[in-house]
Formats: sequence, structure tokens, C-alpha cells
Amino acid sequence: MQNLLDFFLKYYHWLLFLILEIISGVLLFRYNSYQGSVWFSSANGVAGKVYEWRSAVTQFFSLSERNAILEQRNVELEQQLEVLRGKVADLTIDTTVTKGAVAETSQLDSYALIGAKVIANAIDSRDNLMTIDRGRADGVNADMGVVCGTGLVGVVYMASQHYAVVIPILNQRSRISCSVRGREFFGYLNWNGGDPTVAYVDDIPRHAKFLKGEWVETSGFSAIFPPGLTVGQIVGVYNSADGLSYRLKVKLSTDFSTLRNVSVITAYNAEERIRLNSEATDSLLGTKLR
Repeated sequence: MQNLLDFFLKYYHWLLFLILEIISGVLLFRYNSYQGSVWFSSANGVAGKVYEWRSAVTQFFSLSERNAILEQRNVELEQQLEVLRGKVADLTIDTTVTKGAVAETSQLDSYALIGAKVIANAIDSRDNLMTIDRGRADGVNADMGVVCGTGLVGVVYMASQHYAVVIPILNQRSRISCSVRGREFFGYLNWNGGDPTVAYVDDIPRHAKFLKGEWVETSGFSAIFPPGLTVGQIVGVYNSADGLSYRLKVKLSTDFSTLRNVSVITAYNAEERIRLNSEATDSLLGTKLR
């Protein structure tokens, strides 16, 4: 207490000066309209700048969530675009809306999307794997397709309670049915290592017609992916090793080096279709062995 009194006694003239300055400032700005308006404008300007900075910081930390929402919305819009393409094709053949167009629209009801974040990713080996932060507790299981806002990503390989491992298309074991957009011909997408921005579609028949620059998309000939999901753009055409088909060099639409947000596609009838296909394959193999 004595030390506090000594402090006030030593610096009382400065404290008195500060108190008088505050009182004079209050009197000046309160009872003089011009000075008061200047103070009010300045205070508002400072407050506005503070609010602007706070808003910028808030928006920065919410970018990740917004980006995830946009990624999932892009996937939904791409599926809807494929439906519209089919309807336009039907209408150019027949001016009446056919039952086929209605059935095509209803195919979207067979799929749902589960948003996820990529927490581990590799692109520098031939057997790359990816880990996402969603698992069985979130409805993610093996053999589900994975996409992002720009295109195809891969297939879920295995899932734990809260995480899942994905085999991306940048894996030599990946093999996904694809077709050239607007064409009836299809082949199988594979990756041979090396450049993570390029993959190849094999087994395109020799009589197929297409051009460089056309787009490759999922064919829909599987229980995992719906048709029309973007894969990439044709940048080269080659003969297969046996000369019986074409090999397409495709510039992938998905940038795996910056991939952060993905969506897992859940097909409600996928399990039944996969099981049936597996049983049919086993049955054929058993017949050959006999």
C-alpha cells in the first residue's frame, strides 16, 4: 500500500495532467457539434475497419467448409447434367417426352453423396493409396465410388469405423469402365505410373470414331459409378500392342496433387449387383474347372 502511495505522490502531476486531458476532450467533443461529428466519423471508420478485418479472418477459416460444400454440389450438378444430355438426345430423335427420359431422370434417386476430406494421399508410386476421414459409421464401405468436384477419384478399398482407404485411379490396380462422351464405345481406364496427370483408356474398338479434345467419362457399366462423371480429355490416340484396338491418352480432370475434398457415392442397389456379378463369375469359373 505504501508503495502505491509513493507512486502516486511521485507521478501525481502526470496523473493530474491525464485526467484534465480526458475531461477537456469529453467537453470538447460533447458540446461542440463540429468536433463531435469528426470524432463520430473517425470512431465509425475505425470500428468499420475492425469489423472488416474480423470478417476477413472469419471467411478465411470457413473456406475449407465452403469448399467441401462446393465440391459436393459440383458432383451433384454433373450427374444432373448427364441426365439432361440424355433427355436432349431423346428429344432430338422424338419430339415427345418418352418413358426412357423419365426413367433416366429417376436414376439419380439410386445414388447419394457422403462428403469427406483427404487426410493422406500419395501420387509418386505405382500403388498409390488415399485415406479419407469417413468410415462405416458414416455409411462408407468397400467398393463405393469416390469423386470430387472436377471428376473421378477412385474406389473405396477398405473401411474402418471412422476412416477409409481409397484406391485412386493413380494406382496400377485400378480399372474403371469409361466411354467417350456422346459415343457408344467404351474401354477401361488404367494408369501405368509416372505422370500423375495422365492415364490411358484401353480396348477401344478399331471402328470407333472420336477426336482429340473430346471428353472421357464413366460409362455406367458398373454398380459403383453412375454414367457421365468426367474422367478427362483425350490428348493422344495410339494403337494397342496387338493392333486390334485403340489406346487413348487422357489428361485427367482431377488434380491429385491438390485434392482435399471428395464425395463418396453410395448406390442403394450396388451391393446386390456386385454380389450377383461375383456369383455369376464364380459359377462360370466352376463350370470351366469341371
